[in-house]
Amino acid sequence: MNHEIRLSPINLVDQDGKSIGVIETHEAMRMAEEAGLDLVEIQANVRPPLCKIMDYGKYKYELSKKSKGQKNKAQELKEIRLGRSAKIDPHDVGIRVNQARKFLMQGHKVQIVQRFRGREMQHKDIGLDRLTDIAKDLADISKVEAPPRQAGRQMSMLLTPDKQRIETIKRRLEQEKAKEQKLAAAEEPADESVVTAVEAPTQPVEPETPVVEEEAKVEQG
Repeated sequence: MNHEIRLSPINLVDQDGKSIGVIETHEAMRMAEEAGLDLVEIQANVRPPLCKIMDYGKYKYELSKKSKGQKNKAQELKEIRLGRSAKIDPHDVGIRVNQARKFLMQGHKVQIVQRFRGREMQHKDIGLDRLTDIAKDLADISKVEAPPRQAGRQMSMLLTPDKQRIETIKRRLEQEKAKEQKLAAAEEPADESVVTAVEAPTQPVEPETPVVEEEAKVEQG
């Protein structure tokens, strides 16, 4: 793979599956680097050897998935890519960390992938430090199942949900939500119709007319 391929020329297939034909190995390496991908030897027992430009990490994962047989539907593996190179804005890293947190809270495993382009391969410590920081940020709900490791032009690590901590967080969130709903209900105003009925003034009672007439007759007598 990549610079480990010693023979030249090679028979090349590009990342789209198009046959490029027989070219020199260094030229194929240049094409792979420009695409931010890997040059992988597919068939070494033919001359010239058959090579393909591809995402080696993804290719390796697909092979692993096929070998495991039926996929566990209850828990999926989600992949979070930190851009196409090591040059990624911290804000964008934060967005991807939040997405990873969402997947972990849902019970999925998460693979964080950092890719390198060109000369970035000489500064792999940047990717290692970034993955280490992400693992710390998500340590409250996850465990590192597979620590950061290099595979071709990418470095990845695998996080698995910490079910006990996640359940604790979910219970706390439910309790806080119930408390907020209770406070909101207590602050609602009373029914206006009831208030009006209580506060309505009592009308004065008028004296009865017959009583007044009897008093007048007594005076005349």
